[in-house]
Order: sequence, then structure tokens, then C-alpha cells
Amino acid sequence: MLNFRIEARVLAPHVPRGTALDTWRGETWISLVGFRFLHTRLLGVPVPMHRHFPEVNLRFYVRPLGVDRRAVVFLKEIVPRRVITAVARAVYHEPYVTRPMRAEAPVTLVDVPGRVTYEWRHRGRWNRFGATADGPPAPLRAGSDEAFIAEHDWGYTRQRDGSTIEYRVEHPRWRVWPIRDVVFDVDVAGEYGAAFGEAMQGAPASAFLAEGSEVRVGRPTLLVV
Repeated sequence: MLNFRIEARVLAPHVPRGTALDTWRGETWISLVGFRFLHTRLLGVPVPMHRHFPEVNLRFYVRPLGVDRRAVVFLKEIVPRRVITAVARAVYHEPYVTRPMRAEAPVTLVDVPGRVTYEWRHRGRWNRFGATADGPPAPLRAGSDEAFIAEHDWGYTRQRDGSTIEYRVEHPRWRVWPIRDVVFDVDVAGEYGAAFGEAMQGAPASAFLAEGSEVRVGRPTLLVV
């Protein structure tokens, strides 16, 4: 998870109706996240040949109005297979796209994951980011920067008609590793637009590696505003 401070005005056009930007230490944040889907099921049903694959997403953080709930909004989710993109768009209306991808990451939970990188090809170049675990994993500390980034139980998505859907995301609290040798070689402007390219120049403000776990994503429902 590579995390960047970003001006609220850049994210404002993307905030779903019925939610407001969440802040941490008085600032708004955006995160570039890479992970592996393993043993994936869609609404409880395994899809042959589409159970193990990487994903890279760019996300930011919101709270629904009038509810004490922390949530994420995805700006773009990149996967390597068109069927995954089609199903995710149809079921969750999420902004998935398909790109050639590569990943260097364990396929099982391990205490010493070593080097972890995610790559995808767009406009004739390979984009790449990653880091190396440095030391043993530790539980998330309440009130830490890592807890703000990693601990979100809900997702919100704006629909074409301007309405908003919400869905629950359930997983145990993850451990995180200290890291070294962070790599961030991404054409942000080319993939996400000029405003994000400007906001994500240079090194991330923070970066960490989380172990992941079994995750359950609930069925989407319409947010009534």
C-alpha cells in the first residue's frame, strides 16, 4: 500500500452521493494498492480459470453522511482478465479495466514474504511498484497511519445515474511489516489523469505491506439518500 496526500479538490468530483471525504491528521489521502485474489468465489460460486489473479487499485477514503462508518471508493481497479472486469462491472458497478499484469508475491500467507511487486502494461510501458519486507510482522496499532489506511469495512460506488451503492467488506485485522527498498515507477498521469499525476509525484508519504486474509464482500445495495 503506497499512500499519498492529495488535495480535496482533486477527489471532490469522484465522491459518491451520500458520502463525504474522510480525512486523517487533517489531510485527504489516496492509496495505490496491489494484492492477489486467491481461491476467489463470486457470490459463493467458484469461477473456473478465474480464481487466482492479481489486482492493482487506486482508492480514496470517505464516510457516509449521518453514519459512523469508514469506507473506500475505488477510482480504478486493474485486473488481467476480461471476464473478471465484465463480471465486476455488472455485479458491483466498480471501475474495473483489463491490462496485462505480472506479480511477484507469495501465494500463501508467510511470515517472511520478501520482495513483493505488482506490474501492469499500459500505453506501451510496464508500470511497477513494490517493496521488501524488513523484519517481523506486527499487529495494527489503533490510531496509527496504517490502521487508517487498512481498516475499512465498507465500499461505496457512484452509478451512471448518480445514485450510490454500498457493500460490506469483512476481514480480520491484518498484521503489517516494516519495509525497505520501495519502488514506485508508474505513469500516473497516463493511467489516472493529469490531476493525479501531479498529486502523486515523487515518493509516497507512507508505504507498508499488509499480510491480507480471507475477505468476504457482501452483496451491493442502493444507498438511500
